Amino acid sequence: MVFSNIRRVLKWGMVNFLRNSVVSFSSVLVMVVALFMIGSTILLSVYLNATLKEVESKIDINVYFSVDAKETDVLQFKQSLELLPEVAGVVYISKDQALDEFYKRHSDDELTIQALKELENNPLRARLNVQAVSADQYDSIANYLQNEDTVSAQYGIGFIDKVNYKDNKLVIERMTTIIRGVERLGSIVTLVMIFIAVLITFNTIRLAIYISKDEINVMKLVGAGNMYIRGPFIVEGTIYGIVAALITVGLFYPVTNSLRENTEDLYGGINLYHYYITNFNEIFMILLISGAALGAISSYLAVRRYLKK
Repeated sequence: MVFSNIRRVLKWGMVNFLRNSVVSFSSVLVMVVALFMIGSTILLSVYLNATLKEVESKIDINVYFSVDAKETDVLQFKQSLELLPEVAGVVYISKDQALDEFYKRHSDDELTIQALKELENNPLRARLNVQAVSADQYDSIANYLQNEDTVSAQYGIGFIDKVNYKDNKLVIERMTTIIRGVERLGSIVTLVMIFIAVLITFNTIRLAIYISKDEINVMKLVGAGNMYIRGPFIVEGTIYGIVAALITVGLFYPVTNSLRENTEDLYGGINLYHYYITNFNEIFMILLISGAALGAISSYLAVRRYLKK
């Protein structure tokens, strides 16, 4: 008996979906837009986080030493920094390497290069480029480097000439703020589209109920329960969501494929098409469950309101 009722509910749900083709199409179309926004928010979040990580990997703390600092002391200090748990890596740039970098960077400025060559000694300083394990650990590393008592006690006063951190910190903070703001905006837009999808699906189901009001009245007269009456409409709404999810995942193929070269060229370098293909199952399940839930909940609310009358 139970299985027979379930079969009838599923059958009439599909019949309602096909019979109300015009209103079904409008509901599916709006749900496609809502699901597309959900999928776009996921992909945008992935891209922005990859961009932030790329920026963080390029930013470090530059420690400049005095001109008179001995190379052995600098290398010893480098080893002590590498022992800190917050430090991911330290790169040593000698005075000669710094001079070579300067020449390459100003290769088109003949006047500056000529002036530098006329100096008897290399005026540039050795430095260490320090990278933290995570962006929130740069503060503790900077505090350690700027603690003159700790460094001067072992290497002498003025051993560290400059710690270039504030400018890099500002870049990370601004980038993080921008990315979080874009993610919040994407979430708000997605919620608005979900609300619109629920509202239209809700009204579509109410229209379907109105079309089928005579059948519902007959079912009530013969003693059909509310769950049996609302079942086909919930199935119909679920079908809206499933069809919309299938269309949406199909749309993401050409969209991500057309964007893959642009996203690789932009800062961050993540291939959205490759990410979409690699994580297709997870994205498809998110969209499928979201679509089915949107349709089912909208239908349930619409029928529940009608059955209360």
